[in-house]
Amino acid sequence: MKIADNDQCADDTGARNVQHPAATIADAPSPVAADTLLQAALAHHSAARVAEASALYRQILAEQPDHADALHFAGLLACDTGDTGDIATGIEQMKQSIRLHPNAIYYNNFGNTLTRQSRYTEAIAAYREALARKPDYVEAHNNLGNALREAGDYAAAVDSCANALALAPDYAQAWNNLGNAFKDDGNDAAALKSFTKALSLQPDYAEAHNNLGNVYEKQSRFAEATDCYRRAIALKPGIASMHNNLGNVLRDQGLLIDATASFRQAIALDTDLLTARSNLLLQLNLMPQVQHTEQIAEARRFGERQIARARPLTHAAPRAVEAGRRLKVGFVSGDLKTHPVGFFLESVVAHLDPKQIELIAYVTQRQEDATAARLKPHFAAWHGIDESDDETAARRIRADGVDILVDLSGHTTHNRLPMFAWKPAPVQVTWLGYFATTGVSAIDYILGDQHVLPTHEASHFVERAWRLPDSYLCFTPPQLQVPAGPLPMSANGAVTFGCFNHLVKLNDAVVALWARVLRAVPGSRLFLKTKQLDDASVGQATCARFAAHGIDVARLTLEGESSRRKLLATYNHVDIALDPYPYPGGVTTLEALWMGVPVLTRRGDRFLSHVGESILNTVGLPQWIAADDHEYVAKAVAFAARHDYLKDLKAGLRQRLLASPLCDAPRFARNLEAAFRGMWCEYVSDPQVHSHDRAGASPSTDNSDRNPLENVPNHAGRIAP
Repeated sequence: MKIADNDQCADDTGARNVQHPAATIADAPSPVAADTLLQAALAHHSAARVAEASALYRQILAEQPDHADALHFAGLLACDTGDTGDIATGIEQMKQSIRLHPNAIYYNNFGNTLTRQSRYTEAIAAYREALARKPDYVEAHNNLGNALREAGDYAAAVDSCANALALAPDYAQAWNNLGNAFKDDGNDAAALKSFTKALSLQPDYAEAHNNLGNVYEKQSRFAEATDCYRRAIALKPGIASMHNNLGNVLRDQGLLIDATASFRQAIALDTDLLTARSNLLLQLNLMPQVQHTEQIAEARRFGERQIARARPLTHAAPRAVEAGRRLKVGFVSGDLKTHPVGFFLESVVAHLDPKQIELIAYVTQRQEDATAARLKPHFAAWHGIDESDDETAARRIRADGVDILVDLSGHTTHNRLPMFAWKPAPVQVTWLGYFATTGVSAIDYILGDQHVLPTHEASHFVERAWRLPDSYLCFTPPQLQVPAGPLPMSANGAVTFGCFNHLVKLNDAVVALWARVLRAVPGSRLFLKTKQLDDASVGQATCARFAAHGIDVARLTLEGESSRRKLLATYNHVDIALDPYPYPGGVTTLEALWMGVPVLTRRGDRFLSHVGESILNTVGLPQWIAADDHEYVAKAVAFAARHDYLKDLKAGLRQRLLASPLCDAPRFARNLEAAFRGMWCEYVSDPQVHSHDRAGASPSTDNSDRNPLENVPNHAGRIAP
């Protein structure tokens, strides 16, 4: 999956700074004693002495229950520091203070509180009330811009930040928020200028350094992004999200050990920063030196934490006659767009029988594109849940009557795994977007096939295995007319190996293995193509890694990101694709096969490293699966010497792929319907089989033969297969 955009740092001025009540109360002055207590409470509040401030607010309210300032700031304190119950009480106190004395500062502070709760629509209304009372309220214009950006109205966000800057041109925080709005709207050049301006006004502005790093990371300027994140952390070392961002960009550069340390530091600073926990889990899968037991243990810790925090919803036990009714199946994903998940789903959803399956999409991010437009007509409903907290989203799904809820993200970007801990649907499944256990025992099944879910690996999962008969993947062939050209080695006389996977998959063991291949095949070359190679420093580092194994830079061809059409056409310069290990290609492998390029993969010992095996077995090329590193090199040497075989294989490989179950969408749709029906029938026959309290890994069951009836938006990292 694709590496995510990093966390942004917005600036919601006034959200945590107590403002003096003299600016808010214009009538009915408080007694002197209450004023004295209030000033002391505000001093404690500003100094983050929570217990002392709270005690004084309570003392005032015990004598004067309608003391507007005490109510307001007590509510603000509760919302800033409390748990869910305290936050609800705090919001009610702030509402009461506004009823007693509706003024601009109260509305602005209330808007900040709502923004931090991701209640953006209400926050926007509060800021607008503040501005109605005080049109020149600079902070409210700025904060309104931040909330509008979070709500996805980027043009309005830009306007609001511009209004703040018209009133205060040197307001660094507004320049920062303006940069965030430009970035989210896709105007990276304007975002860069805005963050640079903010830093010219306030060089020690950690959040602006962080956000400038986000732009550089997006532009594949990884060295500059790394420098920005390190500066931000030097200024504010206690902000967990900045360490998380640094981890993502270090991972982009293949610095896996350093990235792991950054993710662990983020978690140490904020145990509830779930994106860092998901990023760490994703990271551990990339590192062959990490024992699988460590990855499983970390996933279990994540899941146990979510289960402990959730309050599972209950579901009425179904009647036996419901086993055969039409099922409501919900897909939860941020990737129902031009993305590997979208590529795999597009042809499948078009062939699902609407008399058997009613599809509902629960989209966890707003971005839509042409692929989303093609997917939408196959869903009965398309709901955005990105603004909903876990409980609200879970209750929405339960109210919709969803029978089976499918996670399509795992520990990747925009995942909502904590929501699944609430058990919004009686049957829950993880599929497609990830390649290991989620660790969340409230998810009943992991959907795969016999290759990625062998029975002897059942202990790898807290979920139970459900195997589809052929493959757990169904590829939607590109609609682009890109012909497969002649075998490149026929023209240049030497074999060209290639890999177009994300550079992070090229760990040190992979580089060493491929160097062995190049040394064993005289005159051979290696063609690498991926977004990360747009950064010249990353290209130089990649060459240095191979040089350390005796491979001259002249034998390497490095190329950066391009359109999908050009990427596919570039396969016409490759004779044999090399699959990395332990993280092989998914869509990348299928695109290579579609372009007539065979892929050499290595057998693994877990779901992730079995993906290449699943694809090659299903397309009928098991001879391209190596048992170990030694056989990998031997097979590369043997295949490179078989010119006529490669030529014949290239000529027919696209048709072989199209004729295989990997591209048979109607067949796959029937298999998927049967899987959903089988899961539902298990639940109908014994609702306790999906009890929320099911602990640990359940025995794997082979179902293949069944005939059933400063707000910081957080994102987990992902890598495209």
